[in-house]
Parts: sequence; structure tokens; C-alpha cells
Amino acid sequence: QICQSQNNVFYYATFYDTNKKIPMYSAYKFEGLKNCTRLNAWYIEPQLDDNNAPPNMKLEKDVKIQGLGDYQALNGNYEKSGYDRGHLAPVFQAESQSCADTTFTLTNAAPQNPYFNRGQWRVLERNIAKNLSDQCLPNKYSVYIVTGVVPGTKNISNKVNVKVPSHFWTAYCCLDNNNKCQISGGFIGVNENITPKDKSVKDLETELAKLYNLTSFNLFDRSTEPPANKANQKTMKISSFKTKRQ
Repeated sequence: QICQSQNNVFYYATFYDTNKKIPMYSAYKFEGLKNCTRLNAWYIEPQLDDNNAPPNMKLEKDVKIQGLGDYQALNGNYEKSGYDRGHLAPVFQAESQSCADTTFTLTNAAPQNPYFNRGQWRVLERNIAKNLSDQCLPNKYSVYIVTGVVPGTKNISNKVNVKVPSHFWTAYCCLDNNNKCQISGGFIGVNENITPKDKSVKDLETELAKLYNLTSFNLFDRSTEPPANKANQKTMKISSFKTKRQ
């Protein structure tokens, strides 16, 4: 597990697989649209290859340790691979410019089909941010998002052991003052330029459990679930993006 930090400030959390050299998921709090700008450089996590390294992410050119890249992907792994460095915690949903900067770390990125990354997935990220801003934040709900991948069977290249995800997924939960989830939902998409499927959180958990070959999979703490009330359930479709009120 990585607490993504810069200048000793922690911004979001990532669960990273050092064998597959990709993040399994990143979890973060959404606090509205901040119009943050994008970096041109990508950071790495020195501690993955050296336990004695400081806890802050650094630019690859500034890290001088033996065995760099043994337990994480490096920028060179993506060169001429045909894949983008696909954000899990996206810059567009960051809470501040400094937080947006920290999303540009390779421990928060996985090989993503470039047409998917710049097409359907980017549209989805923006729609989620806009609609959560419109529907959750005005009610003073606390909004939490977790975005992850399902590792595929192939590597980014024949010479580089960085797994290419078969799927990208994301889920959100809006908590009221009683710490109960009032609005939630999720999406999952094959790592191709195909429109992601919208899912309830429970349906997404069921699908992910099958894809991960697990008996069960929980995205959010069960204690946040309100009592089931089918009569009050509402579905709203906006720009190919649904939110379901429980």
C-alpha cells in the first residue's frame, strides 16, 4: 500500500502490485472541479526499490538507487509500447493543483489503450466529476471514489514485465452526515475504445469477484449502507452516466 505523498503531504492511497508492476486501485476523496492543469513529467516511488528511500515520490531522473525498476514500472517501459500511462486517480478529479501533480506517478498508472484513455474513459471521468459535483456536493455529502484495474494475461512488451489490464473500473459513494451512502454507482470497461458499462456497486462487486476469481469483493465498507428501500430508489441518466439513489 502506498500513501501518495509529495513534500510530506499525503493526498490519496494506492494498492500497488510489485510483481505485475501496476496499481490494483487508487482511492481518493472528491471535493469538486478545480480546473487543475496537467504535468508533462511522471514521478516514481523510490521506496518500492529501496526501503531506506524517503517517502515522497520523485522524478525518475532524480532517483539514483541500485535496482531501480525491479519492483515498479519506469517511463522507458511505456516508450513505443503502444499504450498510454492511464491514470487511476485522474487529474481531472483532483482536490487541488498539488494533488493533481501527484496523480502523475507511475504507481497510479497502468497500460491503457490510447483510444480508450483519450476517448470513452476520459469522457467518463469528466461526466462522473460533473455529476457528483451537481448531485452530491450541494447536499454536503462526502464523496469517495475508488478506481482500479483487472490485470490481464499479457505484458506491455516481450521484454518488460508490466501487466496490461484487461479492464478498468471505477466506483463512487456519497456519504451523508450519518456516514451512510446515499448515492452510489460504478462503471467497468474492457481496455479497448468501447463505452464502459454502468453498474450498481453491488453488481460491480459481483463482476469484479468473478474477474479476480474471488468468492466476494467489497468496494466500500458495509457499515455505510443504508437500509434497503426499493420504493425510494431512483435512477437518473445524464450524458451516458447514471446515478442510483438507494
